[in-house]
Amino acid sequence: MNRNVTLSSESTRSKRMMLRLCRLILALCVATGMAHAQVPAAAAPQYVRASIEAETRSPAPGDVVTVAIVMDPKPGWHDYWVNPGDAGTPLELAWQLPAGIQPGPLRAPVPETLIVSGFMNHIYKSKHAFLVDLKIPNDAIVGQNLDIKVDARWSACSDLVCVPESATLSVPLTVGAGSIGKPDRTRFDAWRSALPVPLDRKARYALQGNRIDIAIPYPRSADASRVWFFAQSENLFRYAAPQSARRTGDWLIVSSEVKEPFAGEIEGLLRFNDAQGLDVRATPGDIPTGGAAISVLGKGAAIEGQETPFSFGWILAFSVLGGLLLNLMPCVFPILGLKALSLAKMGGDEGEARRDAVAYTVGIVLSCLVLGGIMLALRTAGEEVGWAFQLQDPAIVLLLLLLMIAVTANLAGLFEIGGIGAGEKLTRKGGMSGSFWTGVLAAVVATPCTGPFMAAAMGAALLLPATLALLIFAGLGFGLALPFLAIAFIPLLRKRLPRPGPWMIRFRQWMAVPMALTSLALLWLLYQLAGFSGVLIGGTAALILLSRLFELGRKQKSDAPRKIVVAAILGITIAAMLIIDNVPILAPAPQPVKNGSLAFDEEQLAALRAEGKPVFLYFTADWCVTCKVNEKAAIDRKETNAAFAKAGIQTMVGDYTRRDPDITRFLAKYGRSGVPLYVYYPPNADARLLPQILTVDDLTALSQ
Repeated sequence: MNRNVTLSSESTRSKRMMLRLCRLILALCVATGMAHAQVPAAAAPQYVRASIEAETRSPAPGDVVTVAIVMDPKPGWHDYWVNPGDAGTPLELAWQLPAGIQPGPLRAPVPETLIVSGFMNHIYKSKHAFLVDLKIPNDAIVGQNLDIKVDARWSACSDLVCVPESATLSVPLTVGAGSIGKPDRTRFDAWRSALPVPLDRKARYALQGNRIDIAIPYPRSADASRVWFFAQSENLFRYAAPQSARRTGDWLIVSSEVKEPFAGEIEGLLRFNDAQGLDVRATPGDIPTGGAAISVLGKGAAIEGQETPFSFGWILAFSVLGGLLLNLMPCVFPILGLKALSLAKMGGDEGEARRDAVAYTVGIVLSCLVLGGIMLALRTAGEEVGWAFQLQDPAIVLLLLLLMIAVTANLAGLFEIGGIGAGEKLTRKGGMSGSFWTGVLAAVVATPCTGPFMAAAMGAALLLPATLALLIFAGLGFGLALPFLAIAFIPLLRKRLPRPGPWMIRFRQWMAVPMALTSLALLWLLYQLAGFSGVLIGGTAALILLSRLFELGRKQKSDAPRKIVVAAILGITIAAMLIIDNVPILAPAPQPVKNGSLAFDEEQLAALRAEGKPVFLYFTADWCVTCKVNEKAAIDRKETNAAFAKAGIQTMVGDYTRRDPDITRFLAKYGRSGVPLYVYYPPNADARLLPQILTVDDLTALSQ
């Protein structure tokens, strides 16, 4: 093996180290109110199928054999050119070759353009091939077997979401006479014809501010229309900027915009006519004037793709609105009670209320950024994870269980802690610190819930560049904190809060009830993920923690030293996490048949649709409170079951409690990063997405 093998193994080790680092960061986050994630196994490619072919399987010694990395996107999906544009990642290859064989540069076909939410992408939407030449050593022996392997990684994207995919491709070669069959020659010649042709002369460019004019040598006798310049030099051009073109003499001039002035040679590709292309190298020089205008490839839009109906501004607005509506979800209610108690305690102190609200907002926004950033990093590393991924890990659920137990004990008066205790006069630092961590807690427990307007925002976040995607997650957190910001900064709203009094103690004690119910729900989720072992570990750790918290409260009342008790509590938490971390996650259990429902299976879904049978498909999880509310309020109702039975509607259920790459990929097809998802497939018609908050009327109307 040559150096490529070493690079590949080093890349694998680096990836594992990165994933372990992500896991460590997440564990530390949960220990302080946030979360970590256990990495699932990488999923096989689905949306853009990759394969490898060789022009000949019997190259002669000293020959150059061309291999093709063939990419075949499913309808509605695409992959990327060598410079993907504003978003996406290109094809990456790590070769594993026998000693002496050297790969040449990757040669890519002429791409298309696609604008999504105002961002330009350079893509392929139909079957295509990247070509690479392999030089066979002169001293290769006839009959010698050459095992050609390559680890390939790419992004498969729709107009709404991107999914990282990968595959190890191989093709066996045997050194021989170097003969090429006619079918192979014809196929590879067709792929070569899709490649751009190197221009025999250098082009010239001139900058005036952010405007760039590129003069490309082009015979006046040759036709040229629908031109577009794809910059191969990265981070120089504004890819989505409109382009214009004109011809004068033996020159074709394309005008566009750059991010800022630069110097030196640039590389690119000129697309013209029907997907023909020229490889262009341009240096600074004079640009011919005058000439007649020619057509360009639309106004910076796709030749076949369509711009999505929502700009980034709308997507960001949806994320804020989705976060705002999360305050109405049952999973967030106990935390809102804590925050309302904190604001009421402040009375009319305007300055303290505003500082408290800002600290609360910072805690929420930072938590959403951390969770969103880790999710994006894991997906970039090739993992199939979605929103609320941390609740599919028993260690995370255990840490949240212990945290909820501690909050329940505090609200019940078992012990006091700065920032949560209601009767305690806090210092300014303590109050802001408590508000910050209450915000962290609100963000963590809100992740199992989704609401209207969140689906489009979360799906788009997986497609946008990382910086803009993180803005979407920040917008979600800002929306979640918005009601308390409004109360803190609008005096009229703040004056409507009840005055501090004895009611606060009773309210605090009552708020321990929903927190205790949340703890029981987390214990049930542990059972779903890790079976009886999970319940035994979680229940034992919870009981020991309660006894230590009681001891802490007793020492607080007597003013006795309590460092040993606090250390014991931390030790219990760490030990429990380490123990449960070694408990295997249960394989997804068969979905129990309920009212004639079927477990999710994409092939069976396709078969039912082919038969013309109507199907109601929904995805749920034991940690998704919104899902469970919808099931109780709308899905598992006699009226709904009767209407479905009368209309012959088949129900299909996907359980996302544990990680399931098949479900993750299916959710991505509909631009979702988490559950719930409700889809209705009418007979012989397109799928219909249903609201994320369901009613009986919504479902019975499907039978009409």
